This record gives sequence, structure tokens and C-alpha cells, in this order.
Amino acid sequence: MNNTVKATLPQPEHESYRRHRRQVTRQIILPVVIATVLMIALFVVIGFATFRDNGDVGRWAAISTVWILIPILLGGVVVFAILGGLIYLMMRLLGLLPTYTGLAQDYVQLGALYVQRFTEAAVKPVFAVDGLVAYFKAIFGRK
Repeated sequence: MNNTVKATLPQPEHESYRRHRRQVTRQIILPVVIATVLMIALFVVIGFATFRDNGDVGRWAAISTVWILIPILLGGVVVFAILGGLIYLMMRLLGLLPTYTGLAQDYVQLGALYVQRFTEAAVKPVFAVDGLVAYFKAIFGRK
């Protein structure tokens, strides 16, 4: 037989832990349970009101559409506000940037000149050797 004993971890008994457990129950679990019960009750009431003998399905469909669109519209307003803020910041930055972008462009052009000079210096010995080889081939190849 397999006699295994499961170890149980002791639960902390200090006041902060008990207060934490009460807060979890009161601030997380209770609001979720209440919201769930209210939503289920709302679904039941809407179902009875809509699908009874004289229920107006079209009206409830319109109401549902409005409730679906409200969060989308609020999200659009937030995105619009963020976009407006970014446009304003770009407008302010474009007032400062021409001075600094011109300076940066000058440094980039100076760097390009240094790179070009370095590459020409690096390739020059290779071209000199190739020129000498071609010269000797031309001289000794004419026999």
C-alpha cells in the first residue's frame, strides 16, 4: 500500500494576513459575485420582456446596439484625444527641430565624407596591385 502523507503548509495568523483575506473577500469576490448576479437578472428580465406575446424585438435590438456602441465610441474618443495630443506635440517639436535637424544633417554629411575618404584609402592599395599585375601582363604578354 502506498501510505503518502500530504504536507500542509501552516496558514499565517497575523493580523495583516487576516485583514488581507477580508479585503479580498470584500473588495474582489463580493463585487464580482454581485455584478454576475445582476447581469444574469438583467438577461432574464430582457428575455422575458422581449420574447413574450407582445414583446418588441426590434426595439430591444436597437437598445442592444446602442449598448454595444457606447464602449466603441468611448474608445474612439480616447484614440481621438491621443491623436490630437500627438499632433499638438509634433507641431511644437517642428518649431524646434529645424535648427537641430540642420545641425544633425551637417554632421551626417561630414561623417559621409570621412567614410568615403576611408574607403578610398582602403581600396587604393588593391587597385595599385591590380594595376601593376595588368601592366606586367601587358608587357610580358606581347611577345
